[in-house]
Amino acid sequence: MPVAILHVDDDPNDVVLLEHACRKAGLDLRLHGANDGDQAMAYLSGAAPYSDRAQHPLPGLVLLDLKMPRVSGFDVLTWIRRREKFRRIPVIVLSSSNHDADVKRAYALGANSYLVKPVGFEALVELVRSVYNYWLTLNEGAAV
Repeated sequence: MPVAILHVDDDPNDVVLLEHACRKAGLDLRLHGANDGDQAMAYLSGAAPYSDRAQHPLPGLVLLDLKMPRVSGFDVLTWIRRREKFRRIPVIVLSSSNHDADVKRAYALGANSYLVKPVGFEALVELVRSVYNYWLTLNEGAAV
């Protein structure tokens, strides 16, 4: 069964690019999207419209953008790490920011990894492959 990944990003262009990169990489996964922090927390909680876990399974990995309106990625990360049920889900920050303060804050809040969004499509495909291979293939027992 494909691994579920929750991709939290408010930029529709980044969402489409990641979807294409995952397809091109040929990975066995189900990419689920949340357009903002509120949707991400609703998805993880299983709140409507995400209550059907067959359609919206708990993810084995969260890809989280930081800079979003209303509820930021930092807020979502804090929320995830404060809930026992979700603490072991790897959270990979995937941000366009390479500011040292953002990196340090994300790790302090419990991010498992911090990756800067690459500029080129082929680099994104390789990044997706690397994330998948490490976090969902090689890494043992992190997910719920």
